[in-house]
Amino acid sequence: MSSIPHSFPVGIEPADIDFMGHVNNASYLKWVQAAVISHWQRLAPADAIATHLWVALKHEITYHRPAFLEDDVILTVLLEKVEGARAFYETVIRRGEEVLADVKSSWCYLDAATMRPARIARDVIDRFFPNG
Repeated sequence: MSSIPHSFPVGIEPADIDFMGHVNNASYLKWVQAAVISHWQRLAPADAIATHLWVALKHEITYHRPAFLEDDVILTVLLEKVEGARAFYETVIRRGEEVLADVKSSWCYLDAATMRPARIARDVIDRFFPNG
């Protein structure tokens, strides 16, 4: 079962560059969070977007190559699986065909009114896994 991939281009800002002249690790996290939320907003129904929030539980980043100020970087987001109120994502960060980093992350789906974890409805999940 494969989810619908989501491409998310990022612009590298001078503030993203660290003392070594490449993108700071914190910027990768900022990008992943923005890309996952963008994926959700692109595919989820409006009522689910309006009544639920996501909070990141864990990010595990494997760095392969540095990114620099002038690079064109695109993140590809894939929802790997959903278990109850948790979603597991893989995000690959590329410069052209070159993989700069890959990120495994887990997220918790929250009811916006109660701020409590909420099971993700099957009809919402099906929007991300259309052939599942």
